[in-house]
Amino acid sequence: MSQIMTLERPAADAAAAPLLALRNVEVVYDDVILVLRGLSLDVPAGSITALLGANGAGKSTTLKAVSGLLRSENGEVTRGEILFDGQRIDGTEPDLIVRRGIFQVMEGRRIIADMTPMENLRLGAFSRRDRSGVAEDLERVLAYFPRLKERTGAAGYLSGGEQQMLAIGRALMARPRLILMDEPSMGLSPLLVKEVFAIIRQINRDLGVTILLVEQNARAALGVADRGYIMEQGKVVLDGTVEELRANEDVKEFYLGGAGDQRRTFKNLKSFKRRKRWI
Repeated sequence: MSQIMTLERPAADAAAAPLLALRNVEVVYDDVILVLRGLSLDVPAGSITALLGANGAGKSTTLKAVSGLLRSENGEVTRGEILFDGQRIDGTEPDLIVRRGIFQVMEGRRIIADMTPMENLRLGAFSRRDRSGVAEDLERVLAYFPRLKERTGAAGYLSGGEQQMLAIGRALMARPRLILMDEPSMGLSPLLVKEVFAIIRQINRDLGVTILLVEQNARAALGVADRGYIMEQGKVVLDGTVEELRANEDVKEFYLGGAGDQRRTFKNLKSFKRRKRWI
C-alpha cells in the first residue's frame, strides 16, 4: 500500500503528554442544564480510546465539546480546559479545529444523501491545505471500503453499514490526526458491527490515526480499544486498560452481560463500591 496517508506512530511512553486531554471540563446547555460535571480523560497519540456509558451519560456531549459543535445546540464549556497537542482548543471555532487535525464522525452518519459516495469522499478533503495527494488517498480509502467503489448512485440509497463506512472514509480523506467516532455500531447488524470495528482497528494500526470511540456496545468497543473510560451522569466513574476493564466484576455485570440480559447501571446499585474516580 502507498504510504501517503501514513502517520508516524510515536514510541510508547507512559510519561508522554496525551494528544487529547480534557481537564475538569463542565458543559452547560441553555445556561442552566449541567451535562458534564468535571470530566477528565486522556487520549494517547496512536491509540484507540473507548468512552462507554448508557444513553444520557454525556458521551456525545464530550465529543461535541472537543470538536467545537456545542454552540449549535446552545451549549458551552463553562469550566476546565480541552488540550490538543498541548494547546487549548475549547472556545475555538469548529472549522479551525478541523484544520488542526480533528474530524468527528457524527452519530447517524450525516452523509450528504443526494451526492454520490465519491463526491462525499472528496468533500472530506475540502479542509486540506495540500491537494496533491487527494487521488491517492481516495484509492487508499476505497481499499478499506471496496464496496463503496461499486456504488455510483446517491449515497442516501446505501445500506446503514455502507453509510457508516462512507462516513469513516470521508473522515480519512481529511488526513486527521484524531478521529472522534460517535456510536459507529448504531443501527447495524452484529455481522456489520464486527466488520466495521475490524476496519477501525486496521485503520488505526496502518495509519497511526488516534481514535476516541464513543459507544454503548461495550463488548465491541473493548474488542478494538487500548484503553477505556466509563461515564455515568456526566463524569468518569471508572477507567483503565481494556484488560483491566474486562476483568472488573462491575464492568462484567453492568456492561458485558455478566448478570444476564438486563443491563444495569452503576447508579442503580446501592452496594457498588466507588472505586477510582466516582466523585
